[in-house]
Amino acid sequence: MTNKHPTPARSRSTHGIEAANAPGDGVNRLLPDRRAFLRRIVGLGGLAAMSSMPTLTRAAGFAEGLGYSPAYPVEFPHFDYVNPAAPREGSLTLSVFGSFDSLNPFLLKGLAATGTNTLLFDTLVVRAWDEPFSVYGLLADRLELADDGLSATFRINREARFVDGRPVTARDVVFTFETLVGEAAHPRYRYYWADVAGATAVDPSHVRFDFRRANPELHMIIGELPVFSRDALIDVDFAEHSRTPLPGSGPYQIEAVNFGRDIRYRRRDDYWARDLGVNQGMHNFRTLGFKYYKDETVALEAFKAGEFDVFHETNSKRWARAYHGKPFDEGRIRRREIPHHNNAGMQGFAMNTRRSLFQDRHVRRALNLAFDFHWSNVHLFYGQYSRCKSYFANSELAAQDIPEGPELELLEPYREQLPPELFEQAHVVPFAPNHEIQRQHLVEAQQLLAQAGWGLQDGQLRNADGEVFAFEIMLAQRGFERIVAPFAYNLRRLGIDVSYRTIDVALYQRRMNRFEFDMTVVSYGQSQSPGNELREMFGSESAQREGSRNYSGIDDPVVDAMIEAVIYAEDREALVTACRALDRVLMWHEYLVPNWYIGAHRLAWWNRFDYHDKPLPRYFSGAEWVMQTWWETHAEPQPGPVVNDVSSLNGGSPS
Repeated sequence: MTNKHPTPARSRSTHGIEAANAPGDGVNRLLPDRRAFLRRIVGLGGLAAMSSMPTLTRAAGFAEGLGYSPAYPVEFPHFDYVNPAAPREGSLTLSVFGSFDSLNPFLLKGLAATGTNTLLFDTLVVRAWDEPFSVYGLLADRLELADDGLSATFRINREARFVDGRPVTARDVVFTFETLVGEAAHPRYRYYWADVAGATAVDPSHVRFDFRRANPELHMIIGELPVFSRDALIDVDFAEHSRTPLPGSGPYQIEAVNFGRDIRYRRRDDYWARDLGVNQGMHNFRTLGFKYYKDETVALEAFKAGEFDVFHETNSKRWARAYHGKPFDEGRIRRREIPHHNNAGMQGFAMNTRRSLFQDRHVRRALNLAFDFHWSNVHLFYGQYSRCKSYFANSELAAQDIPEGPELELLEPYREQLPPELFEQAHVVPFAPNHEIQRQHLVEAQQLLAQAGWGLQDGQLRNADGEVFAFEIMLAQRGFERIVAPFAYNLRRLGIDVSYRTIDVALYQRRMNRFEFDMTVVSYGQSQSPGNELREMFGSESAQREGSRNYSGIDDPVVDAMIEAVIYAEDREALVTACRALDRVLMWHEYLVPNWYIGAHRLAWWNRFDYHDKPLPRYFSGAEWVMQTWWETHAEPQPGPVVNDVSSLNGGSPS
């Protein structure tokens, strides 16, 4: 699952991975119009009703779906994808690629340890993994949306407590919001919540968020605010608070930390929300640990030696060839492909258009033509992947054919600012089933480069001023070099002086934050219901803002207009239309060379764990699913059935 929450996962790089695994498509029980749900009051009555109602039990809450009726009632015992009777003992240790030097996940500075956000902090609402975008109360047990959609008021659960025993109040929520949208925190927060004008503590139990304009998802995404204690931090320099934990109200607290190497969390026995329906069957491990490795091949060998418990594989070659030996033969280590329905989003070789070299669309298309995905999939990936052909790959949000009907109406006012082909034909991601077709692609690429003013001189591609076409591909994982090598070979055949280099993860992150690269691998995970986060990824205002995810430097008023159409779409149909229009514009501008995706999580684990697999959630990340819903069954790995037929759960290879 890719949460819409803007917190960066900066303890490990999400760029330079081999396969993008992002959230999926699908929606159930659609409402005909978002305006209808904007007028709805969520929970049992509005504030007037709240003030006159008798005291309610802590089991009461609320449920809200974005443009459809939520699957679970206001009061429900547990999510369908958990085992409420799971043992609540044992330990789990996972691996993380990279390093960390901070315990504050809300800063631009530093690399935060995995878990410092999701394990330490409760949010006002939580999302269900088997719905596109539905939220249920956690810190908040009531939500009222104003009739005009310009404010939302949350009531704080009277039992909510921070780790130090202090009650969570509306004042804490206001303090958290103002801190995160202030100058001390990562800038993506104030950008993500740009439509929130402010927060007010109506009384100790009620907090109101005022909106600059009606936004169909804003009352839900502001509910994902992680809340920390005002009293504990009011006199602290938040921007420098990175080496000690922030006081939260979540299910775990830090037990031990060794900066850069490992961190361990212990479940709180006094966790205030352990009996709520949203937490039944969740947080089953007494301790959770994360060990850091700077090389994933080394990490795999450490896993085989028993240094940690579960390995989430992102490399097709390793998955095909490295999972063998006595522990596998005896069934003490199991491996499976766990299918999901996640929106695959987009992964690709992103070109930094802030560089003059990549500012011409014809140049960017030429580089796209030089990448031979089919050859790589056959010879490098063991046929495991499907090609990304959309920024919303594997979902109904992907652009189809040529624009018609409402989508054409949305794009028509910008016809003069768009490539004419966009209106005449479907965008095609280059595909070469044989060497002859790939040779034709290189010829076409050479012609496009010539149109852009680049020609061969003494075997090198140069412009009229004699400047050589040269750039570097920046990588975070050495294992990606084998994938870049054939791409670089084809680029050199065009006369391009290309190099590639793997650098330290911390340096990589700093350079990404400052856009100090020519080309690199990026991954844009997408939710089932995209919205405000698109501004951070593709909006003009984020193009020059340090720390944003607009890695290509997209600064295009048409893209901005399409993003606004997505955010303020009044119903699901309008949302799909706007996403397809945005997708079409992005694809025709060729900002990156599309990579690939897979429709399953590749997991291996020591056979002392179990999970409730009927049904599996539809939209989930492998790591979150393991951490939050699995449980330990034995103190030591036990022999079991050999599970190496990884196609059994997934119906075969996705490609």
